[in-house]
Amino acid sequence: MANHKSALKRIRRDEAVRLRNRYQHRTTRNAVKRLRSEESKEAAETLLPSVVSMIDRLVKRNIIHANKGSNLKSKLTKHVSAL
Repeated sequence: MANHKSALKRIRRDEAVRLRNRYQHRTTRNAVKRLRSEESKEAAETLLPSVVSMIDRLVKRNIIHANKGSNLKSKLTKHVSAL
């Protein structure tokens, strides 16, 4: 068990940050799935910028690796242009 007041605070903060990261990651994954399942090119083109923005936000906050974000954006852009 933690002995210092700062260690207890750190434990509380880490849990809050972990839950926030999980929520943001899950929300982005659902948006990516929704974009991949989209069959209309117009709808996919309107959805793409928001999904790319979500991915960039995860990369900026180190929730996912920068290369994984780039790969995701590239594959999604290719998918939308191929529709």
